[in-house]
Amino acid sequence: MLKKAFFTNSSGIMFSRIFGFLRDLYMAHILGAGLYSDIFFVAFKFPNLFRRVFGEGAFTQSFLPGFISGSKKGIFGVSVFVIFVLILLGLSLLVWLFSGIITKLLAFGFDENTIILAEPIVVINFWYLELVFIVTFLSTLLQYKNSFWVGAYNTALLNICMIGSLYLARDSDLIEVVYMLSYGVLLGGVAQILIHFYPLYRLGFFKLFEVGIKQIWKVFFSSSPNAKHLLLCAKNDLKGFFKQFFPAILGSSTAQIASFIDTMLASFLVSGSISYLYYANRIFQLPLAIFAIAVSTALFPTIAKAIKNSKEQKALDLMKKSFWFLFIMLWICTIGGLMLKNEIIWLLFEGGEFSRKDTLISANVFGMYMIGLLPFGVARIFSLWLYSHKMQGKAAKISAISLSFGVVCSLILMRYFGAIGLALAGSLSGAMLFILSIKAFGIKRFWDIMAYPKGWLGLILIGIIEVGVLSVFLHFFHIN
Repeated sequence: MLKKAFFTNSSGIMFSRIFGFLRDLYMAHILGAGLYSDIFFVAFKFPNLFRRVFGEGAFTQSFLPGFISGSKKGIFGVSVFVIFVLILLGLSLLVWLFSGIITKLLAFGFDENTIILAEPIVVINFWYLELVFIVTFLSTLLQYKNSFWVGAYNTALLNICMIGSLYLARDSDLIEVVYMLSYGVLLGGVAQILIHFYPLYRLGFFKLFEVGIKQIWKVFFSSSPNAKHLLLCAKNDLKGFFKQFFPAILGSSTAQIASFIDTMLASFLVSGSISYLYYANRIFQLPLAIFAIAVSTALFPTIAKAIKNSKEQKALDLMKKSFWFLFIMLWICTIGGLMLKNEIIWLLFEGGEFSRKDTLISANVFGMYMIGLLPFGVARIFSLWLYSHKMQGKAAKISAISLSFGVVCSLILMRYFGAIGLALAGSLSGAMLFILSIKAFGIKRFWDIMAYPKGWLGLILIGIIEVGVLSVFLHFFHIN
């Protein structure tokens, strides 16, 4: 089941990321790396951050354990859904009313004219938060039933809609392209929701929703003893969920928050810096998603259920196997990314408004991000142990320390190395996250996992072979 879940997740993520790269390639060709691309990336940054934090971390890691252990799943699920929908609706309305202030917060370094251009774009993209929460909620319910394919593949619909909007606006003014791209984001969110309906119906969740709505109705409009019991169960389940959720927001989103902060800091640098960070980070996120996120997404429900049933050794065995698979895969990706950074950026983005200078700067930024791939990726495995034990508070503390360390590094390094320094600071933050996660997991448990001679031998041999093969390739073909 675990292997099937991993391959479903990784193949779906790969499929989605292929369309994501096609989108970015088309975007780079039309918008290049300048003012208008920076405006869109700033506007899309917060909704995209929200999508990654919710879809790849905080919500799932808090909701799923509560849903697994909850006695009244219907009222718990519907209550969480309604609460978040109403909160996000209110938040989106506030952004609409105070768009100027919000835009300035997202991009401190933009001048007044750029802020005015960016305001409506920020408002349009912010509505995606409501849609992406609904997508995440529905995907998490399907994970409970070990159905992963919709959650893995649905992001492709977002990318397809954005590509379609770029195609329709290809001959328009650049600001009109940005508007069309933003409306494409909203259309993609609606499509992501719709694709969940059939598997939800097939697995009986519509009936669960119906039961939950009836239970809520009974709580508010009945005074029977059963209604009081339902209210007490709902209160306890919701209290437990929110107690874990708020720390989990920080605990599961270090890389995303660091990238968000980098975007704000990059607005103080030369024009195009935000775009360099965006394009480089997009490629960095590919191996992180295909391997680290796919493994952790597939592993988490099994680990959580094993720990709930007091089968700790089974959970540790699963973690060891997953760790070594992930370690080797990310090792391969790190070596390849560092050695082929120029060639990768050239192949994916150079052309149209994206020049050779943009390629070389983006490649160096990408190289600095790749240094942090291993620590960021394998830290997710050890974080699962904390989340499964409902220790989101400790995970949040670890993330807060590593994030603060990364921000300090960013402020120092950006003065000397610009966008490249911001990417390096992110990798240093990842290293801190890894060290602190291992300490929380337990040094003895960690050494038990690391004590695997065959794994170390395979790691060394693979590294030697890969470096040799890529060195020969670069002797005949390289970009400079």
